[in-house]
Amino acid sequence: MTPNKAVHLMFLSGGLLLFFILNATGEWIGDYFVRNPNEFLVNGIAAVSALVLGVFAYRSDRVYTLASDVAVELQKVTWPTRKEVEAATVVVIVTVIVASILFFFFDSLWAGLTGFIYRS
Repeated sequence: MTPNKAVHLMFLSGGLLLFFILNATGEWIGDYFVRNPNEFLVNGIAAVSALVLGVFAYRSDRVYTLASDVAVELQKVTWPTRKEVEAATVVVIVTVIVASILFFFFDSLWAGLTGFIYRS
């Protein structure tokens, strides 16, 4: 049993991402060769290319099976609870604060030491 909604959402998201990447690449190439590229043409080429590649990937049995397998494996994942996420977030924040204090101390020490050496 494959989760069809998740698979279709993957293909839709991938097609939209591909469109934005192709659109940005087309604008970049167009700006390089032409002062004011035709936006309609760039958007059209990006949209048609993304649509064709998306349909090609969707109709490919190999790619569709891979997407289905990924969706099935993601259903098996044990996601952390809200309490676990909050605890991990607190650990990260405390670690960043301690590391920042240590870096500040060592930076101040190093600045004082190099300032003393350069003044001598």
